[in-house]
Amino acid sequence: MPFTLMLTVVLALLAAFQLALVFGAPLGRFAWGGQHRVLSKRLRIGSAISIIIYALIGVVSWDRVGAVDVFPAPFAEIAMWVIFAYFVLGILMNAISRSKPERYTMVPVTLVLAVLSCLIAMGYDMLAMAI
Repeated sequence: MPFTLMLTVVLALLAAFQLALVFGAPLGRFAWGGQHRVLSKRLRIGSAISIIIYALIGVVSWDRVGAVDVFPAPFAEIAMWVIFAYFVLGILMNAISRSKPERYTMVPVTLVLAVLSCLIAMGYDMLAMAI
C-alpha cells in the first residue's frame, strides 16, 4: 500500500492547505488562479468542497487496494481511472494559471497525484501488498 499511503499523505497536506484557505489564510496566490491573496466567500466554499473531494479520493484509493470495503469492486477500479483523469486535468489547469506561485507549486503536486493514482488504478499497490 505504499502508493495509496503516499497519495493519502499528499491529499491530507492539500486538505490542510485548503482548510487554511477556508479560514482566511493569505495563501490565495497558490490556488484558484492566484488572483486573490485572501479568498472570497465563493472560493472558500470551493476550498471546503475540495476537502470533501480529497477525502472521497482517499476512500476510493484505499478501497481499490482492498484495505477497506466501501464500494463494489468494479466501482473502485473505474473510479480510480476517473481520479487519474481528474488529476491529469488538474495538471493542465494549474499549468495555465496566471499565478506563477500556483504553477510552480501545484503543477508538481498534481503531477505526483496523477502518477500515484495511475499506479493505484493499474493495481500496482495490490501487487506490492502480495510481495
